[in-house]
Amino acid sequence: MQALADTPVVLVNGARQSGKSTLVQSAELTKDGRQYLTFDDPGVLAAAKRDPNGFIAGLNTPVTLDEVQHVPELFPAIKVAVDRKREPGRFLLTGSANVMLLPKLSEPLAGRMEILTLWPFSQGEMNSVREGFIDPLFSKQPVWTPGKSSGVGRDEMMDKVLIGGYPVAVARNVGARRKAWFQSCLTTILQRDVRDLANVADVSAVPRLLSVVAARCGGLLNFADLSRTLALPQTTLKRYFALLKATFLVQLLRPWSGNLGQRLIQTPKVYLDDTGLLSQLLGLTADRLQLEGTLAGGVLENFVLMELRKQSAWSEIQPELFYWRTASGQEVDIVLEDNAGRLAGVEIKAGATLGGSDVRGLQAMADAVGKRWVRGVVLYTGTEVIPFAGNLHGLPLPLLWAAHK
Repeated sequence: MQALADTPVVLVNGARQSGKSTLVQSAELTKDGRQYLTFDDPGVLAAAKRDPNGFIAGLNTPVTLDEVQHVPELFPAIKVAVDRKREPGRFLLTGSANVMLLPKLSEPLAGRMEILTLWPFSQGEMNSVREGFIDPLFSKQPVWTPGKSSGVGRDEMMDKVLIGGYPVAVARNVGARRKAWFQSCLTTILQRDVRDLANVADVSAVPRLLSVVAARCGGLLNFADLSRTLALPQTTLKRYFALLKATFLVQLLRPWSGNLGQRLIQTPKVYLDDTGLLSQLLGLTADRLQLEGTLAGGVLENFVLMELRKQSAWSEIQPELFYWRTASGQEVDIVLEDNAGRLAGVEIKAGATLGGSDVRGLQAMADAVGKRWVRGVVLYTGTEVIPFAGNLHGLPLPLLWAAHK
């Protein structure tokens, strides 16, 4: 609502089925008599493609246009309409493609459009809790009291990870029905949305790439290795990977760098945007995660990263997210940096117990960055808050989505 109050065009983008259409048709956003049209309707789509300028000129604003990535021709027409009558909230758009990665879409509305990303549900949203994990990371004093702080068992935590945050998947209590929905959703994205964005010669290669990326979640993105694995030229592979990013299926985590006086590995790490999708692609179950600790660690890391991405949107600090790794192998899974350059680190462990070795990466980064360091935490599947030092704590994973008082 704040964006609509001062910006002519607001775009809500995010993965298909993340709840964009439901959000923009809510009572809060339709009380001003806002008209709603979706380009999933073949008739509306045909009219817009036939005469984009005439289509926009014939609309009564304020108006909501759903799934605008199907009609990229509309963006110049919206620009003309806004320049003729610059009023806040005229156009509310939704899209299942990231326009920041598609310059031909974003450039016409530069300076006229605010872009908001809607991720699948966070754990707090599913439990009607406004999470407050990020801001306490940067507080001067620890806010977590040593002792037992979680009654949530490991099995329950892993179930949350396996389900993910897509609204439809969350609403389905039977695993087979969630699997059927994910398969249908992926087919729609890969057969329709990807084809809308680019001419893909071998569309079957895109889901194969997605499955391989899922198997390597939390690992460094190595196009040469992926090229050998999939028998695809690197140029083609990079184009297909860009399409997966544009449709919000995968994302990258860049390495943090600063005046560290040492060489850092500059390759990004790759993740999926939802661990429910990740679980379906890999056929994961709670029993398998129990047996394969390394696999569980990567899946949990993906889960925590996405929860932090979601929470950063409403935190006061709104930090940027990175990872840290040195050439000698010291690493911190997730690094948060605020606008002042202060740093907090988050390590993720799948085990239910912690030892001193589990905070070595955090200690190494704290030593390397000096006064910029604020705090480090290790999220794990146990139930106790463990103080390793004044600014190093082991925390039960459920505290990630707890309300902060």
